Amino acid sequence: MSKLSKLLMAIASIILIGFVGKAFILDEAVKGYLVTFFFVGSGLALLRLFINAMIGKMKGKHIVVKIGFFAVLLGLGIPFQSWFRTEVIFSMSKAFIVPSISVMVASVVLMTIVYGIIGKRIQAARVEKLQLN
Repeated sequence: MSKLSKLLMAIASIILIGFVGKAFILDEAVKGYLVTFFFVGSGLALLRLFINAMIGKMKGKHIVVKIGFFAVLLGLGIPFQSWFRTEVIFSMSKAFIVPSISVMVASVVLMTIVYGIIGKRIQAARVEKLQLN
């Protein structure tokens, strides 16, 4: 793991522990949103890694397959993003928006690195297992 990854993990962890810890210690009303936005950020990290892997597999594919992939991706992503912005974020109390978005961004950064490390270890174990057989 690179020094940049370690630094980003440390910063994201501090942000997460700070916001979530403060909310639970002081029994703030935002604590439910923070936990929810942590899991949303974790899901976005998985989605990011999945999309990057799929884009990597697009090399050598026909242009129609590439255009179809991005059309489906945008066709699903843009309506969801619009709904999430208007129905979830804009309906929240203004005091909850900054901590919730901060926790979501920090969890995307942290969990992208964590999921990437886990994925590399699983892949290394599979390669090792194939080499032994």
